[in-house]
Amino acid sequence: MGLDYDSSNPSYVSSKETVCPSKFDLDQNQALSNQDVEYLYLELETPLPTPLITSPPGPGQSPPPECPDLKKYTSPFLWPKWRKSMMTWIACAVTALAGYSAGEVSPPSTELRKEWNLSLVVYNVSITIFCIGFALAPMVLAPFSEINGRRPIFIGSGIIFVELISIPATFSTMVGGVISDIYHAEDRNTPMALFSGAALFGTGLAPLLSSVITYHSTWRWIYYSHAIVAGVFTILIFLFFKETRGSVILSRKAAALNKYYEALEAAGHFGVIMADSQPGEEKRKRIRWKVKSDEQRQSLGQMISISCYRPFHMLCTEPVVFFFSLWAAFSWAVLYLQFGSVPLVFQTNHGFNLEQSGAVFTSMCVAVLLATTISIYQEKIAMRFGKLPRTPEARLYFVCVQSVLMPVGLFWFGWTSFSSVPWIVPTLAVGCSTMGILSIYLAVFNYLADTYHRYASSAIAAQSCCRNLLGGVFPLITNALFTNLGYPAASSLLGGIGAFLTLVPWVLAFYGPTIRAKSKMASELAH
Repeated sequence: MGLDYDSSNPSYVSSKETVCPSKFDLDQNQALSNQDVEYLYLELETPLPTPLITSPPGPGQSPPPECPDLKKYTSPFLWPKWRKSMMTWIACAVTALAGYSAGEVSPPSTELRKEWNLSLVVYNVSITIFCIGFALAPMVLAPFSEINGRRPIFIGSGIIFVELISIPATFSTMVGGVISDIYHAEDRNTPMALFSGAALFGTGLAPLLSSVITYHSTWRWIYYSHAIVAGVFTILIFLFFKETRGSVILSRKAAALNKYYEALEAAGHFGVIMADSQPGEEKRKRIRWKVKSDEQRQSLGQMISISCYRPFHMLCTEPVVFFFSLWAAFSWAVLYLQFGSVPLVFQTNHGFNLEQSGAVFTSMCVAVLLATTISIYQEKIAMRFGKLPRTPEARLYFVCVQSVLMPVGLFWFGWTSFSSVPWIVPTLAVGCSTMGILSIYLAVFNYLADTYHRYASSAIAAQSCCRNLLGGVFPLITNALFTNLGYPAASSLLGGIGAFLTLVPWVLAFYGPTIRAKSKMASELAH
């Protein structure tokens, strides 16, 4: 019995062809048993040969083992839309949950500082430590996902996250890799917009809900509730999240096929029918599959070294990576600065209590939803009318305008923070700056991915490290900055820096091809 292979679905699907036992077949089976095994490279789309199986078994043969189900080894790019959507939504929920961790620290600060007799700066060091972990942990742990896949890292990080509620970095930073695993570049805008929106939505939702919990209950329930939700999502990941890393799936497929061939040979059935180079001809041989990425893979130590070294090398040698990292880092720092500036301004000038000042972050959440929706549809509309060239710079056209919202929001917030101005006015300013931050966050991810291709993870890791380190510093200086300079002057200083950095996308939009041509790494990748 030969197993028929359907090339449209890389799996054995039926057993239509029969190889009847005959003296010729048995003699050839004996000859094949003495033949050396040939190792061939396997890809996810490689058409599989038909195993030579005699039915009923001849002398010295046993019934053949059941063939493996290869449907689970289908390329993630070929998954149905519903599965891709499910994976994207799970990944985005995980991102929001991880972003929630930083934002939940600020509301219970008064209660916790009183309990442990801490100064505000010392208390905010907890956010700094969180950001350092967010910046550095993925550089060490990301190579594990290259070898073992995304799913084990998600589950392992989730379990540790639930137990400690302190190290969610890898729980979140794998999401960018998941999206690149299942979507081609031209299809990534929507999932990347959802990913970016989820990161900021979780960050804004945290002080909103934590303020309510602290005001009506105790600070402990902030972390109890977070652990419960994280536990639920870890279970959902275990049940529904499938491996997305293509090289890992391919290695598992090769191992499953080789195990099947070995079981066939142990039962006395040797060889497969290979299509020869000449049309209509067949060749019978013993084979095993191997995977090119397994042979080319460096040791874990080397991978960790490169994962730590290359982002900083690119940060120092690639102008695009440096200025994008600076731009993204400042915008992220402004986001984290709001954890301290919003309660300070609204409790001091408007007499808000903890719950009311936390409610101001509703503006941030609504702004994220609005900006995410705009980010999804603006590119689709532009592509429909053929207005976007297929270059990395096309990712920057919208953000050239939208990024202005961040400095505008900062100036707006500072100069409307007086008690004589209705509270809704500076609240809207928070939403305005958040929309600008989201547009920057999304543009940086997309542009670096399109420009650096296989080195995109290193380029993104560089900006992620800068972004989180600077984001961790700003909460330490927020109170001193706004108290000593005054609310209008402090916001104006930040707005001025933000306005200067909005030149970054304009320069790249006009001179991006020239700058990339002068970059040794980017020019090599382009060719």
